[in-house]
Amino acid sequence: MNGEQIRAARALLGWTAADLAGKSGVSYPTIQRLDATKGPVGGRFETVEAIRKAFEAEGIQFLVDGQVASGIGVALGNRGGND
Repeated sequence: MNGEQIRAARALLGWTAADLAGKSGVSYPTIQRLDATKGPVGGRFETVEAIRKAFEAEGIQFLVDGQVASGIGVALGNRGGND
């Protein structure tokens, strides 16, 4: 996961950084730091996974290079994980 994906996922869901903090259980300052990252995010595995799970529960799919097009990104599928 990278900062660009975090920002794109938040935009697709209409979430603020505070919304993501509340949904993921990750502190707001940590969300702000990761959100500002260009490229791959650092930090603890558990933190990144909590963010990923919060997004995926709302239908966000993380795309990797070559999966759909050249590059990485996010897509919004069915909300609630009912793909």
